[in-house]
Amino acid sequence: MSLQLDIKSRSKSIKSVSTDEFSPISFTNDVIELISKESGLTKNRIRLTVEQDGKRVPLEINKQLKVYNITGDTELQVKDLGPQISWRGVYLVEYLGPIVLHSVFFYGFRSFFGDFKITTTQLVLYNLSLLHFTKREYETLFVHKFSNATMPVSNIFKNCGHYWLLNGVMCSVFVYGPPFLHHSKNPIVRLLFRTNDLSADWVILLSLVFVFFEGANYVTHRNLSLIRERDPKNYQIPYGFGFNWVTCPNYFFEVMAFLTLGVMSGNWSYFVFILVGGVQMYVWAVGKHKRYLKTFGNEYRKLNRKVMIPYLL
Repeated sequence: MSLQLDIKSRSKSIKSVSTDEFSPISFTNDVIELISKESGLTKNRIRLTVEQDGKRVPLEINKQLKVYNITGDTELQVKDLGPQISWRGVYLVEYLGPIVLHSVFFYGFRSFFGDFKITTTQLVLYNLSLLHFTKREYETLFVHKFSNATMPVSNIFKNCGHYWLLNGVMCSVFVYGPPFLHHSKNPIVRLLFRTNDLSADWVILLSLVFVFFEGANYVTHRNLSLIRERDPKNYQIPYGFGFNWVTCPNYFFEVMAFLTLGVMSGNWSYFVFILVGGVQMYVWAVGKHKRYLKTFGNEYRKLNRKVMIPYLL
């Protein structure tokens, strides 16, 4: 049985379409392919929605039209999402930035101000920062599964801004500076560039704590990846290390890893970075927690998991 579909465009780059080529068992992807062919736009730029209960519900490409109770008198809406970039590509760029910037300032300061002596604390902070972002690049390439293929190109500036500016620039400029800035007679300059010079025992201890949290973060990412190995949109209740306490242990472990670097550095820049990133991760965690509750109901509620911080929040 064929459907008479009226697809109304919400974008100037796409014309409205009326067609009877599809049936209730046709997939959303089939309709998007037709619109893509007629408009000349890539499929990733096209989003189909249907209005249900006063809300626009996006049609998932791997689902049949009958799932959304679409009939011959149902009006679909199509929108051009604009130029897109892959999620994987954005992640690779945003994590590459701090690797480059930490290196530029770590070595650049000594070239500009003369070959001053780097403290053990500064050296270890530099290497642990590179370790973290190199790990994130590896996870992006070989671990993460993305539920959406692309995002708007404009998002790359927002995503990169956090890591490039707040970490790559700020946590480098104010941590790797030369000794005369740390001991300046100007109290404001001295405060801005203050960095701990810890004993070897403290550096080793904090480094081990950092490595533990990084390893824990990797384990949770790996567990999430295994759930989505066959179907990136397959939502299941995750179990395993960390998940017995909170919905998003990966966020908790990442915050704790950077908090360890903050304690090691003693510099305000790390704590600003942690505050901004931690608040954003908590917002994401709340959204995921609500989605699990909506999807799994009492099955998830009875697990009594906190959102992001074990036993507290």
